[in-house]
Amino acid sequence: MSSTQLNEKVKKAIRLSFPLTITTYKLPRETEEQLEEILGMYLDELTLGKYKDPLAYCMKELAVNAKKANTKRVYFEDKNLDIEDMIDYRRGMADFKEETLSNLDYYLNKQKEKGFYIKFTFMVAGGMFKITIRNNVEINRTEQMRVYDRIARARAFNSLEEAFAEVLDDSEGAGLGIVILVLMLKKMGFDEEAFEIEGEGGETVASLIIPLSGERFSLLDTIVDEIVGAIDMLPQFPENITEVQRLINDPDSEIEDIARRINSDPALAADLLKTVNSAQFMLPNRVSNIPDAVMLLGFRGIKNMLYSYGTEKILNISDHESYMWEHSHRVGFYAYALARNITKKKDVIDDAYLGGILHDIGLIVLQGVRPELIDHIRDFSIDKGLSAQLLEDMAAGYNHSEVGARIAEKWNFPPSLVDAIKYHHIPLQCRSQNKAIVYCIYLANCLANLEKGSFSFEQIEKKILDLFKIGTEARFTELLNRLSSDYEAERNL
Repeated sequence: MSSTQLNEKVKKAIRLSFPLTITTYKLPRETEEQLEEILGMYLDELTLGKYKDPLAYCMKELAVNAKKANTKRVYFEDKNLDIEDMIDYRRGMADFKEETLSNLDYYLNKQKEKGFYIKFTFMVAGGMFKITIRNNVEINRTEQMRVYDRIARARAFNSLEEAFAEVLDDSEGAGLGIVILVLMLKKMGFDEEAFEIEGEGGETVASLIIPLSGERFSLLDTIVDEIVGAIDMLPQFPENITEVQRLINDPDSEIEDIARRINSDPALAADLLKTVNSAQFMLPNRVSNIPDAVMLLGFRGIKNMLYSYGTEKILNISDHESYMWEHSHRVGFYAYALARNITKKKDVIDDAYLGGILHDIGLIVLQGVRPELIDHIRDFSIDKGLSAQLLEDMAAGYNHSEVGARIAEKWNFPPSLVDAIKYHHIPLQCRSQNKAIVYCIYLANCLANLEKGSFSFEQIEKKILDLFKIGTEARFTELLNRLSSDYEAERNL
């Protein structure tokens, strides 16, 4: 891949909050150079270029530690030593460095044979730039305590010079290098929370977390505020939908009242019948009248359908944007199927389905807003002296999750749907009460994006794969093929 192509891939990843992942087994020099190039592209795009050299050092230090950890496991196994046994551990470490350096190719080839990888993931989301280095050897307690000890020692130093003046044991990968890493982050103005390392699910995960608090992002937030503030220029929900919502919220309403109101809008009535007769409800016979449909779907189900129906009407999806709406319906279908596998709660299942349909409304608004809103934002940006590049970034989808969530709040969507929109790229940051819904939508979106070639299995959060008991790429592919086949079958009904 050329530098130009790689740069475009980085820009797209930033704008759409996609992770960019590189996997290596031996970490050769050319891979290190590519990783530094990618880091530089991210930092340039984020106007953080001044941090390139120190962050490159930090990334390399963590990569070398991961590589050494993998080598150590291979070495101990080769010597028939138990790495968890303290006596064996001391015996193995006595000659580890000398023997592995003198037979480096042998041990690197062994690592690859056994599938010991190092994965680098770059991601911009939630106001953070996060670099994650993970290897599939989980750090043990002894190693973890050594790292914590180095971090504690780093607190005692005020400069790199002081650290170098001390004699520290760097026989392990987490020696002087970790102290320097923490001090470099401190020198850049970041606290200890900018560095994390933990063992989870058979992996060691080390992260550098850089907050995006520069002027560029303040300006982008200003544009988001203005877009959301100007959303009144878009039509409000149609009167019939508003009236049905009012009736549903009225405890004195009867099913007949709601059915009569829906029947007054033929398009709405047709959509309701289409929904209850879709594959997701698995009814033995087709429903042909609205009162039966209302009874089967339930008040909450009708409310959810109205959010989807009303949003599509308000945004007036054009032929140009219809592919985004198709993607949204696919994600909704996949999220519904995933939710049914992890819970019996109808509210969670219903919200996962609707949240999947609505997860990209921010992107749809940014890429398909009406001319009067575009003109308004352009005039606002000129008045504020904002660059054309910022407008291009917004139009391409940057911060679309935040835009969508703010619009959903303005349209009085329930908190579960607001969270579904806001956190569908960063599910682990979601509030606990809505995590089940958000996790389903996140994984459904990954499935749909992988299906169209804009995502890969290794980019998916391992915690969420574990939740759905997806341990291998083959299992993931099997799930995708089944869901895709079911979705296409429903579309052809």
